[in-house]
Amino acid sequence: MRMRKMKNLDSRMERCAALRIAEPAQLKGNWRSLKPDATALWVEVGCGKGKFTAETAAANPDVLMIAVERCREAMVVAMEKAQSMNLTNVFYIDMDVANIEEIFDREEIDRLFINFPDPWPRKKNAKRRLTHRGFLDKYCRVVKTGGEFHFKTDNAPLFEFSVEEFAACGLEVRNLTRDLHANGIVGITTGYEEKFHALGTPINRCEVVCKPFVLPQEERKAEIEE
Repeated sequence: MRMRKMKNLDSRMERCAALRIAEPAQLKGNWRSLKPDATALWVEVGCGKGKFTAETAAANPDVLMIAVERCREAMVVAMEKAQSMNLTNVFYIDMDVANIEEIFDREEIDRLFINFPDPWPRKKNAKRRLTHRGFLDKYCRVVKTGGEFHFKTDNAPLFEFSVEEFAACGLEVRNLTRDLHANGIVGITTGYEEKFHALGTPINRCEVVCKPFVLPQEERKAEIEE
């Protein structure tokens, strides 16, 4: 997510320090220590300004919610939102999701959310798409077997690409729709989602069941090298 640089970013980040995990790798395998009574660990990658994050955490107070966002300007807005709602079950990490295996242990996550990621439309950038098989391989290592990731996008070509990638990896897809809000708003929305829906843009959504799968050795090697 691109935002203008904030002159007061550091001071705003400091005021939200209680919600930010500065050294996430130190919690690998022990995230539930942040909320020992949590019934599940949910992670959102690319939370943006955090509307979906905060509302999901508020609606599920028994769940530990971790939001990942590499743009600090967006993340501070998300943290301020959660702070204003007095949420105690959500924390934030400023990092690239490509490093997800460095901070979460094998099968540590119960559910993952991928909402409106960059479509990277040029073919040469396909590996950057968060639903490319290289990323799917990572998700299926840190999300428990039988756990899910929920994917939403307004970009039809990205959605079709993603569905093909899920099939190529042998992953089960559930509740697939190419017009989620056709009969009215369904579920918690992101800020972008509200704007797209208001413009009449159909929202694509599906749930994917995670399971271990073997990425071809040459592909796995390429992902590691990149």
